[in-house]
Amino acid sequence: MASVSSGPRTVEEIFKDFSARRAGIIRALTFDVDEFYGLCDPEKENLCLYGHPNETWEVNLPAEEVPPELPEPALGINFARDGMNRRDWLSLIAVHSDCWLLSVAFYLGARLNRNERKRLFSLINDLPTVFEVVTERKPVKDKPNADSGSRSRGSNKRSNDGQAKSNQKLADESYEEDEDEHSETLCGSCGGNYNADEFWIGCDICERWFHGKCVKITPAKAENIKQYKCPSCMKRHRQ
Repeated sequence: MASVSSGPRTVEEIFKDFSARRAGIIRALTFDVDEFYGLCDPEKENLCLYGHPNETWEVNLPAEEVPPELPEPALGINFARDGMNRRDWLSLIAVHSDCWLLSVAFYLGARLNRNERKRLFSLINDLPTVFEVVTERKPVKDKPNADSGSRSRGSNKRSNDGQAKSNQKLADESYEEDEDEHSETLCGSCGGNYNADEFWIGCDICERWFHGKCVKITPAKAENIKQYKCPSCMKRHRQ
């Protein structure tokens, strides 16, 4: 693992590290949930859930060195496994994992200046939290205002880290989610459904959302757009 002493890192590098660790944790709590559940034996010592920069996850003991090279995840996640409803237990781990991911990102970003830290948090905040993915809660769309600038939904590299429209069951519980809740947002260009794994940007004029790839806007470009106008609104403006 890289440490703060290894030298300054860019916002993009830190965000890539954050996204990959997040993907690994989401995989553990969704697609690999049965394997994860089995590894968290309450009879074992204090265990932690780690997300790694290669998008993998690991359940292991905390680092032996004090202080550790990076902030440590929540300790002893296995102890509460059999004493809680399985879905609630996974949700609790998701919340603690969100806290850990933020702490690692800002630890690595210790040398960033104020504007860089603000940009890093903005990129992170555009992604659904682990808790939102695990509990299948759809992120709230912010309405534009004079100070909000361009609205965008960021994403890391497409991976199997859970999709906003997924109706996955995380446990042996039988519960249902309203599928329409996750499919109501359609791309104004191609008509495709919203997917938390892809970068989206919202038009500040007509308030429609678009795949970044459909309107040729990347996350980096979106950072420098104060007010985004979609192609249709741009065309109307010229007429």
